[in-house]
Amino acid sequence: MATSPNKAQEQQSFRQFVKTKPELFAVLKNGDLVEGWVLEKGANALMVDLGRYGLGIVYREELQNAREAVRGLEVGSVVHAKVREIDNEEGLVELSLTEAGKQKAWAEAQELQEKDEPIKVSIKGSNRGGLVTEIAGLPAFLPVSQLSTEHYPVKTSDEKNPAPDILEKLIGQELSVKIIDVNPRLSKLIISEKAATEISAKELVKNYEVGQVIEGIVSGVADFGVFVRFTENPAVEGLIHVSELSHKALENPKEVVNVDDAVTAKIVDIKDSKISLSLKALKPNPWEEAGKKYKSGDAVQGKIYALYPFGAIVDLEGDLQGQVHVSEFGGAEEMKEKLSLGQKCDFVIEDVKPDEKRIILKLKK
Repeated sequence: MATSPNKAQEQQSFRQFVKTKPELFAVLKNGDLVEGWVLEKGANALMVDLGRYGLGIVYREELQNAREAVRGLEVGSVVHAKVREIDNEEGLVELSLTEAGKQKAWAEAQELQEKDEPIKVSIKGSNRGGLVTEIAGLPAFLPVSQLSTEHYPVKTSDEKNPAPDILEKLIGQELSVKIIDVNPRLSKLIISEKAATEISAKELVKNYEVGQVIEGIVSGVADFGVFVRFTENPAVEGLIHVSELSHKALENPKEVVNVDDAVTAKIVDIKDSKISLSLKALKPNPWEEAGKKYKSGDAVQGKIYALYPFGAIVDLEGDLQGQVHVSEFGGAEEMKEKLSLGQKCDFVIEDVKPDEKRIILKLKK
């Protein structure tokens, strides 16, 4: 049967009305967050006007659980609640205030994460894994791995469990962080100081380029290298890898620099917000002249720098090092009996390989 023109026009008008006023046709569901106004406040119940959804009620047990939120409510106050039951035995919408507060807090945390902007937090405490704070009334966790270089520049042998005083000194401080994980189901809210600082760092490094020479102060020393804070802009920090500290191999970066030392370094790489620096790039490369300085058969004196299972590393002049193979001694134990760290010995050069940065030595008979 064909629809009459008037009927079709009425249906079209109704559909248009629904599109322009969707809130009038919304269906209430368990778990929804609703807004209402306090009609009556008693010791055993709180009556709430939910407008088109009818009357809501908060029972005594829930009032006790949410007493902090209820204390400031009066007749006419706006209240936000979560629907527990749409139509209970009394024909009312049963509400929860505590669950609404938590849900609203998690929604706020989710919104902050989506904005992807830094926020300020005050550190409340610490544990072996990181720092604890609050965001929107929810407990938030800042893992050690997400601390900025400024606050955790030197790694320990156990990065997940640093010395407690490293973290305790941050309690009470205000840090700039970003939310990186929100999981209401697991009650997990993870934040990162590293992610927040990378935003500004990316902007700051735009002022620098590879090849530029900078002045800086050593802010941290680790096994893998040295952190340097730029003198002209302390917000910028670069890393000198241990291999870029000297032309010779190093056992410990502290052989070259220590915390608070002033250094001049060259920028050798910029990737994302990370600046790589070099000290040795500003020094003459001794290997360029090694082939002229030393020849096979030359007698030299050197100082034992390190002993390894494969042999000994010997310091020569001008940041050059030579190697004596363990076979010269018959074995590692025999080598340790004949040589000790810092000992000066006489050697004969067997071969010089500047391209491989190797000078092969033999004990002088």
